[in-house]
Amino acid sequence: MNTSIYTNQINNIISEVKKAVVGKDTVIIKVLLAILCKGHILIEDIPGVGKTTLALAFSRALSLEHNRMQFTPDVLPSDITGFSVCNKMTGKFEFRPGVAFCNLFLADEINRTSSKTQSALLELMEEKSITVDGVTYKLPEPYTVIATQNPIGSAGTHNLPDSQLDRFMIKLSMGYPDHEGEIAILKSKSSANPIDSIRAVADAGTIMQLRSAVDSVYADDRIYEYIVSLSAATRNHPLLKLGVSPRGTLALMQISKGIALAMGRSYIIPDDVVYICRDVFEHRIILNSKAKLANKSAADIISDIISNTPLPKIK
Repeated sequence: MNTSIYTNQINNIISEVKKAVVGKDTVIIKVLLAILCKGHILIEDIPGVGKTTLALAFSRALSLEHNRMQFTPDVLPSDITGFSVCNKMTGKFEFRPGVAFCNLFLADEINRTSSKTQSALLELMEEKSITVDGVTYKLPEPYTVIATQNPIGSAGTHNLPDSQLDRFMIKLSMGYPDHEGEIAILKSKSSANPIDSIRAVADAGTIMQLRSAVDSVYADDRIYEYIVSLSAATRNHPLLKLGVSPRGTLALMQISKGIALAMGRSYIIPDDVVYICRDVFEHRIILNSKAKLANKSAADIISDIISNTPLPKIK
C-alpha cells in the first residue's frame, strides 16, 4: 500500500483546518483521525475556546453536508431524528428528516438537554440509521457526530449516560490558547472570519477512500494482545468500578490504525496505541470511592495502566 498518497491528503486537510483553529494542532489531528476511523468525537471544555469553530472548519475542509443543533432543555428527540406528518393532499403520512440527516452533525452543548433527547443519538451513532414509526432510514455516508459539552457541574448540565459516552470514539479538551496563539486569534479575527478562508480539499469520496486505507493497515498479533491487555487492566483495577468495554477496545485498535496511516506506515507500532489510549479510555471508565480517597483521576489511572503494561517487542 502506497501510504504517501494518503498522508498527503491528511496533511492537506489539517493545513486547511489550522487556518481557523490556531495553536491546537494535536486536537485537530485527533479529530481528523476519529473521522477517518468511523468514530464520533466528544469535546468537553468551557465555552468560547473554539469547539464550534473546529467542527465548522472540518465541514468546510472536507466539503461535507453539515448541520448544527444547539441542545437546550426544550429540544425534542423528533427535532433530531425527524417525524411523520400527514399530507392532507394524499391522506398519507410522510417522513420529515430531522437535523441529524447530514454527513457531519454538530451537537452543541449536548449535556444541556434532557436524557430523553440525548438517547435519540444512540441509534444514529452506533448503527448510522434512524428508526421513526417503525421504519428505519439510513444516514448518508460518511457520517460523524462531533458533540461538545460544558464541564460537568456547570449550570444547566445533565450527565451523559454511560451508554452514550461509550459511543464516542475519543473525548478531547481544547483548553485555553497559549499567549502567542491568542494574539494570532485576535489578528486573524480583526479583518475577516478565518472560516471563510478554508478551501475544500476533500469530499465524501475522499473520506471513504481514506477509511478503506485505514482498514487495510496491518496489526501484528502482539498488537492485538497489547490492546486487550490494556483493556483488561481497566476491568481489574482496584480503583475502578467500571472498566473499558469491548467497544472501547475496538475503538483503540481502529484509531491506532489511523495514526499509523497518518504517519506514513502500513502497520501499527506500540507507540501508536500509547499516543491515543488516554483519549479513547478515559471517558469509558468509572472511578470507585477508593480512587477519590486516593485523589486519583481517570487520567492518572490510565497513565499508570500504560506504564505497568509491558510494551510488545515488534521489529
